[in-house]
Amino acid sequence: MTIIKKILNFYIEGFKNQSKSSKRLWVIILIKLFIMFAILKVFFFKDFLKSKNLNEQEKSEYIINNLTKQNNESN
Repeated sequence: MTIIKKILNFYIEGFKNQSKSSKRLWVIILIKLFIMFAILKVFFFKDFLKSKNLNEQEKSEYIINNLTKQNNESN
């Protein structure tokens, strides 16, 4: 448990000793990550399999069939 505390303390002290501009950059990075993973996922990446009303077995078969299906358009 002490190794985890040492690692956490290392990062906490590192963030405390950063300049104002570095802290602002971290805030911008965290905001961008939030936008990418929370907002865009909700609005643009719908749960496709859930909309087809399949059970677990049918979902797995659907995925396997689509992953292993050869694309004739590329030939």
